Amino acid sequence: MSNDLAFIHPTADVSDRAMIGPRTRIWHQAQVREGARIGARCIVGKGAYVDLNVIIGDDVKIQNGVYVYHGVTVEDGVFLGPGVILTNDKLPRAINPDGTLKADADWEVSPTVIRRGASVGAGAVVLPGVTVGEFAMVGAGAVVTRDVPAHGLVYGNPARPHGYVCRCGRPLNELGSHQWKCEVCNECYTF
Repeated sequence: MSNDLAFIHPTADVSDRAMIGPRTRIWHQAQVREGARIGARCIVGKGAYVDLNVIIGDDVKIQNGVYVYHGVTVEDGVFLGPGVILTNDKLPRAINPDGTLKADADWEVSPTVIRRGASVGAGAVVLPGVTVGEFAMVGAGAVVTRDVPAHGLVYGNPARPHGYVCRCGRPLNELGSHQWKCEVCNECYTF
């Protein structure tokens, strides 16, 4: 096998109408639906689910048991920890008011976006219509109900801001006057 080919484990269920980038690896029992686009050099872990028409950039790590639903865009370099759920429906119902089973045309997708370089910790849930900013960090188990700013650090249920993080992932120290600094790599930021 050439290094440029994607690897799809024999137990994975990948639609022939999905687009998989070079050197991407899709592991045991993962499912990738039709119309999904997964970029180059990604890892899709065991039991992950990538829904219809989901867009995933390059160099993304999707850990085991992650669910990425229709209407979600995951940009380049994102980390999704084990058991993360990225949702899409603000008003979920199985049936219509008249009691009939809902069909695809009976609900409205609320787009969810995880921006470049962001990390979403294990077991976190990102609700529909939320944008997680570039290089933001969502703590494990958080329930994200509102947008997260670039480099924002949020955790809890509901997730609340607790400062900012560096591109390297470490918490930033506030210097005052909207200035922040990473004590490990010495990067400075203005927020």
